[in-house]
Amino acid sequence: MGKNIVEKIFGAHAAYGELKAGSPVGLTVDQVYTQDATGTMAWLQFEAMGLGRVKVPLAVSYVDHNMVQSDYMNPDDHLFLQTAAARYGAYFSRPGNGICHQVHLEQFAAPGKIALGTDSHTPTGGGMGMISIGVGGLDAATVMGGAPFDLTMPKVVKIHLKGRLQRPWVTAMDVILEVLRRLTVKGGVAKIMEYGGPGVKDLNLTERATITNMGAELGATTSVFPSDKRTLQYLTAVGRADQWVELSADKGAKYSEKITIDLGAVEPMIAQPHSPDNVVTVRSLAGTKVDQVCIGSCTNSSYQSMKLVASLLKGNRVSERVNLLLNPGSKQVYEMISREGLSADMIASGARMLEASCGPCIGMGGAPGSGQVSVRSYNRNFKGRSGTKDALVYLASPVSCAVFALKGEMVDPRESGLTLKAFKEPKQYLVNRSSLIPPKEDTSGVTVIKGPNIKEVSVKAPLGGTIEAEVLLKLGDNITTDDIMPAGSKVLPFRSNIPAISEFVFSGIDATFSARALAAKPQGGGIIVGGENYGQGSSREHAAIAPMFLGIQAVIVKSFARIHRSNLINFGIVPFQFQDPKDYDRIEAGDRLAIDDIAAAMQAGDSFVVRNLTKGYSLNVRSGLNEREREIIIKGGLLPYTRAKAG
Repeated sequence: MGKNIVEKIFGAHAAYGELKAGSPVGLTVDQVYTQDATGTMAWLQFEAMGLGRVKVPLAVSYVDHNMVQSDYMNPDDHLFLQTAAARYGAYFSRPGNGICHQVHLEQFAAPGKIALGTDSHTPTGGGMGMISIGVGGLDAATVMGGAPFDLTMPKVVKIHLKGRLQRPWVTAMDVILEVLRRLTVKGGVAKIMEYGGPGVKDLNLTERATITNMGAELGATTSVFPSDKRTLQYLTAVGRADQWVELSADKGAKYSEKITIDLGAVEPMIAQPHSPDNVVTVRSLAGTKVDQVCIGSCTNSSYQSMKLVASLLKGNRVSERVNLLLNPGSKQVYEMISREGLSADMIASGARMLEASCGPCIGMGGAPGSGQVSVRSYNRNFKGRSGTKDALVYLASPVSCAVFALKGEMVDPRESGLTLKAFKEPKQYLVNRSSLIPPKEDTSGVTVIKGPNIKEVSVKAPLGGTIEAEVLLKLGDNITTDDIMPAGSKVLPFRSNIPAISEFVFSGIDATFSARALAAKPQGGGIIVGGENYGQGSSREHAAIAPMFLGIQAVIVKSFARIHRSNLINFGIVPFQFQDPKDYDRIEAGDRLAIDDIAAAMQAGDSFVVRNLTKGYSLNVRSGLNEREREIIIKGGLLPYTRAKAG
């Protein structure tokens, strides 16, 4: 029987397990990379394992999120990351070198390999024909320590592309917005999206990377394209043709389902507030006034995106009502557009050029004004993520965004009256590694430097016999990790200081939560109750570490997002799901719940009785934990589990 791309790559990297949907599998990993918002904790966790050097072929520590150096905390963390990379044998990408996913695509991504990244948009590398998966920092640390990567084998969905895009006005961003419109933010949970069909040839590598990047918003484990002549074309242009291998699905390959998209029928699309799947056509919103436009992020900051935007801005003026911000994805892209005079065209139009970093996408600067409409070529528009809680944030392609900036309102770019030339791929990209510091052979004399804001790794005690705790918060569907652990310039500097960052847990929903949780900790801690798709969004494990520090013992929901569920397990918080979703309605905040003999129940099966001590009834939940995950929970988390295995 023929194999699909996922089966081929997983099969070549299988350490154990059966490649059957729903079964636990272990994979050897070729590359691991971190970014500074999550990497500080990941490298602290790696250090806590007591190993002398990373045990994966390639490791990279990027700095791209926390670039605002308003005090000592961010630069101290950057120095820690640089010295940790030097001490343990990793590359270090200096501040200003660019967004991790864009730089990794340029410098390291290669077809047929498996990469893990401590960022939910790691699937960007799937555009290269590799399996790239976002994980929590502790998962990354243990893999850097030599362990296989463990996951439950996802289903593989075929997205069959046919036809050609209506270029130059319809882009890859419009394609993934159409996929989100059809499937929603829950449509990819426990799935890998594999793209194929004749329409694949219409998309170059950076366009494919845009699609796989934003595939994270589907809740998918990852997304992947074939590796073909267009992949070779890009690798040749960046000087890495020797890393190309051809990779495609066999004839007769099997998939759990198949979705067909006619590229020729896709039109300019836009996601409305406050979710990436709230998608409509641009023309349906024509005339909507726009206050701010942001173009870039890891989704749409390639040379191609910037060149198309510059082509539209050249000789034109940004509307007087619009504030236009541009953040190219890498120093390499920045240098290319500068040498061609494109950045001058952008500046002359009235645009503000930002550093090659995540910037406004993660709430680090570029916040819109109160109640303003901001349109961004980014990947997320969750309420408050921009830094302004009442802002109305939309997501659209870089081309649409540039048109809106010039017109001061939303308009179908095909009807804008503007001129845009189709992009032609360069035969050779500028290659600049001046801000990439390679691993050192001899690390014996390297000292890891820690500033005063960097605290030791928090570890949970082993699981006790019974959980008896108060429901501190009851939440609805699609709770994001931004809701649990906010980002932005006020919070992110504390990412290496768990006691300090814990003060912000659920602060956008309930400002009293952290104080109430700490007060409940001596009485058994707390429980969180939620609806569907709990923990969607960013991979930040602080959304699990900080609740663990506050004494949260369990989370009971209708369903989890994959990465957050893994992070809860890694830090010893038991992830329960209602066996009957209707039981969600029976629990209220303030109820006191008890789960007896929990460790013994875990060994016996996967059904647990929850007693509501306040209301005098019982209900059933399940954990879905496999054997390894049960052991991790019982030990108190992945770090004590790993130490026990090593000892």
